[in-house]
Amino acid sequence: MSDTNTVRWTPPLAPQPEALLVPPLPLALARGLLCRCPVCGQGHIFRGYLTVVEQCAVCAAPLGRARADDAPPYFTIFIVGHVIVLGMLMLEQAAKPPLWVHAAIWLPLTLILSLALLRPIKGATVGLTLKFGLLKPADED
Repeated sequence: MSDTNTVRWTPPLAPQPEALLVPPLPLALARGLLCRCPVCGQGHIFRGYLTVVEQCAVCAAPLGRARADDAPPYFTIFIVGHVIVLGMLMLEQAAKPPLWVHAAIWLPLTLILSLALLRPIKGATVGLTLKFGLLKPADED
């Protein structure tokens, strides 16, 4: 038996946030790599070393709501790991130095590269998340 008087429930539509005018992806990534606002390219992304400001001081883009989460450390480890391992293998094949030489070269270089790349990579990730609209809801903090 079919019910011809079926009523379908539709959820109330939440008001859509106004869309950001984010530039093309390569430009947003480049601005983020320079630690600038991916939207306008003028404001700063960071308040400290890795703390993202709540909003751009120039264009008021909601930078603090961008979901960077764990992606920047993963990308940093991926890049630094490939550079260091390649360098270690090349040095080992060319000169076969003792282990203390490897430790003296590669441990500080790993630390320096990781600290130097983490901030620009997080900036680029903020640009990526803004471009794709992956923002935290305003009530979630």
